[in-house]
Amino acid sequence: MTEYVELEHGRIACDVTGDGPLVVLSHGMGTWRRDFRHLVAPLAAAGYRVVNVDMRGHGESSVDWPSVTGKAAISRTDVALDLLGVIRHFGGPAVIVGHSLSGGSATIAAAEAPELVSAIVEINPFTLTQSVDFGALWSDRRHRRGLLELVGTQLLKSPRLWFRYLDGVAYPTAPADHDDYLAELRTLLERPGRWAEFMKTGKTTPADAEARLPEVRCPALVIMGVDDPDFPHPEDEARAIVAGLPTRLGQFVLVDRGGHYPHAQFPERVAALMIPFLDRHTTRDPAGSVSN
Repeated sequence: MTEYVELEHGRIACDVTGDGPLVVLSHGMGTWRRDFRHLVAPLAAAGYRVVNVDMRGHGESSVDWPSVTGKAAISRTDVALDLLGVIRHFGGPAVIVGHSLSGGSATIAAAEAPELVSAIVEINPFTLTQSVDFGALWSDRRHRRGLLELVGTQLLKSPRLWFRYLDGVAYPTAPADHDDYLAELRTLLERPGRWAEFMKTGKTTPADAEARLPEVRCPALVIMGVDDPDFPHPEDEARAIVAGLPTRLGQFVLVDRGGHYPHAQFPERVAALMIPFLDRHTTRDPAGSVSN
């Protein structure tokens, strides 16, 4: 059942499952919280209170938020501040699990309010600024097709290209309910104003997240799909994020055959990677609360 967290400039939609230390899930651009539909149950079964949120302007969250950029945009900093508001509402600290754009937001939230963030998990994150690898574009069809469809989505404002990306290249293998999920997402994005909100995510870069990486003071786990088409070299991307963190705070793991959404493709595998990390970096007391 959808719950709403009222923040200063809008409301964030979420659902809450389980009891225990707080884990906040935040999806990437152009989708909604059902990206994590198969990951919530394993985390809750492992003894966590899972708050699965819709990014501002996405899913069932409200639209037309003001941005810290001063422009009609959705930045990683915007999303980070929203996530911190959600954590305050539910009584943090929390582990933030951020996918794609929200991976960068997890970095910023951890740097901004270390008392509220006990650890971060970044799944296929856009945390570092990107440059075009022309060699990879030439030699790697997977990466070339993914980049063309993503850039075309933004430049042409094309739902057709976005769903071509989601229905093919982003998922080397797809969950059994993938067609139903895409139909739900298409219906959401057809609602008034929703596509325009998605387009706002393309008006910012990960520069704000990259700048905050050295300020992170909590443990960080980067989970990267080996076949993610968004990056010319996914493993190198994960290594670079960990290298940008303070020494010994970060680690990365790879998901074989994982595309840009490994948590939807292989939720049990991703949960098995996450849960030991969560167990190490959350603390339970007899009342079931959590502390850093």
